[in-house]
Amino acid sequence: MEERAHTSVLLQEAIEALAVKPGGRYVDCTLGRGGHTAAMLERGGSVLALDADPQAIAEVSLPATIVQSNFDQLERVATARGFVPADGVLFDLGLSSPQLEDASRGFSFAKEGPLDMRFDPGSGDPAAEIVNRGSVDELARIFRDYGEEPQPRRMARAIESARPLRTTRELAEVIERAAGGRGRIHPATRIFQALRIVTNGELERLSDGLAQAVRILRSGGRLVVISFHSLEDRIVKAFIAREARDCLCPSSAPVCVCGHKASLRSVTRKPIVPSGEEIARNPRARSAKLRAAERI
Repeated sequence: MEERAHTSVLLQEAIEALAVKPGGRYVDCTLGRGGHTAAMLERGGSVLALDADPQAIAEVSLPATIVQSNFDQLERVATARGFVPADGVLFDLGLSSPQLEDASRGFSFAKEGPLDMRFDPGSGDPAAEIVNRGSVDELARIFRDYGEEPQPRRMARAIESARPLRTTRELAEVIERAAGGRGRIHPATRIFQALRIVTNGELERLSDGLAQAVRILRSGGRLVVISFHSLEDRIVKAFIAREARDCLCPSSAPVCVCGHKASLRSVTRKPIVPSGEEIARNPRARSAKLRAAERI
């Protein structure tokens, strides 16, 4: 497991933020290659690890409780497996290297493969359904809202005129032509991000998972989230800020009527980011941000 542990982004920072201790109960909501789970086990913690990807689970062998599940089922699974209350919950939201490198999964535009992009290939519809059946308006909204694409309608129209599209390379070439060539960042990057997010319902599941994490944490337990793009980070930042407040009423309200009570205390005033050394070793880490909070 040494090689796998080395690929985990912000590994030591995450373990320190979780304050892992012997005998504690921890939930790794995104098993991936098992690096974070292995590090928690090495510090004497008991770990429940979730992953939607059956291939990821099949490739990891660790003395942890491993369950195939999306993290929006966190509370149910943790309760059933005896991990409530938990001492820490970790979300590492990035794609794993095997997912990107396996052309058959369709996550990378650099490799020829089917337009799939599902974390769990046995559940839901592949990205090809969105690409080939979505209206121009729907595609433009997806590219704008989930990929922050500056020319969403132009990309949507280009796709509509080129359909049917069956492979990652076909889609990437359509996007590249519509963009007028490649820039510093390949123009398909934002489109593939948007399609992957929508195909897997990632942002909705993240919001659900964060709320459930707070409910299963004991007082003093830690919530740690590693995000890799601004949409995820905004959700995490806003969630922690909201849950760190006693009242959510407008400032103009004379008295509190919402009844909201703070459930978290922020541990990271600013997000923790990878060192230059880590980025040089693993360029995928460059966009990572870690935020942590403690259950009140």
